[in-house]
Amino acid sequence: MAEDPMAEAATGEQGLIDALYDGENAVVRLLRAGVSAETSDEEGTSALYLAAVSDRPGAVRLLLAAGADPDRACGPESGDLPLCGAACGGHTEVVEALLAAGARPDLREQFGFTALRWAVGLGHARTAQTLLSHGADPCLPGPEGESPLVLAARRGSLETVRALLRHGAGAPDGALEEALAEARRMLNVDLEQEMRDGLLEAYGDTASHEVVVERAVVDGGQTLTVELVRNGAPFAGRDQQTGHGAITTLLETELGIRAPFEELARRALRYGGPDLDNWHASAEALRERGGEETRQAAVAWCAADDPLRRAFGADVLSRLG
Repeated sequence: MAEDPMAEAATGEQGLIDALYDGENAVVRLLRAGVSAETSDEEGTSALYLAAVSDRPGAVRLLLAAGADPDRACGPESGDLPLCGAACGGHTEVVEALLAAGARPDLREQFGFTALRWAVGLGHARTAQTLLSHGADPCLPGPEGESPLVLAARRGSLETVRALLRHGAGAPDGALEEALAEARRMLNVDLEQEMRDGLLEAYGDTASHEVVVERAVVDGGQTLTVELVRNGAPFAGRDQQTGHGAITTLLETELGIRAPFEELARRALRYGGPDLDNWHASAEALRERGGEETRQAAVAWCAADDPLRRAFGADVLSRLG
């Protein structure tokens, strides 16, 4: 028996919200039956926002095609934007769909956050690049006056810093120097301990949970994650990228600053090894510098007891030819 379009429409607004999680065909059926693409749930959160934050690009495109406003703020206090929700999760395909439908990249949601502020602060480099390519302002301050370049340096995402620089984030007076100072500061922070302390301060140092630390390599950089686990399931956590050495070296190059061999080598070995950005950035900076002094310093490292120091010295020598 053919489905009755009126019966589909009778499922109403909640039906469309539920359909987001049932697949695109269910969304199509309800939209064709006349359910509004601007449907919201009982808390005022729009279907488009829910599809955006749950990374459902197909559903997002269907809602946009049916007339959903990509810039409509929603939620309990009407302060949440679909573009910001997608950027917060690093959902690049959704961000692209919203921008293609006319979403304004620099629109601020509640508390003054923009989509780029979310992407940069959380180290979502591909999402940040997409926003910048569609006109997001690389110098627009965040809600506390923080610049995107400084935030990216603090986060430790080399690719985000590179994307911002390509789009002119270093143009304002002092922006590069401020970001370099932040990257250097982060080089001396014990990131794991800082995240442990923050979580334990928030949730208490009790016997009811354990602390689990994970390290994962993504796009040439290491991400450090600290989670609190209770009854075998994580219930709170923080993560931090660790490309501060590479970022420091990149910003120094932009400013024409020449760091000593020992300092560049120290950055190479912090949070990494031969496959990571920190290592490559330091080795490349020394290759470009060249000279007998660099060669002799690399030879000395080749005689070190530490195998990583020997490997770095050998890598620099091989790059020098």
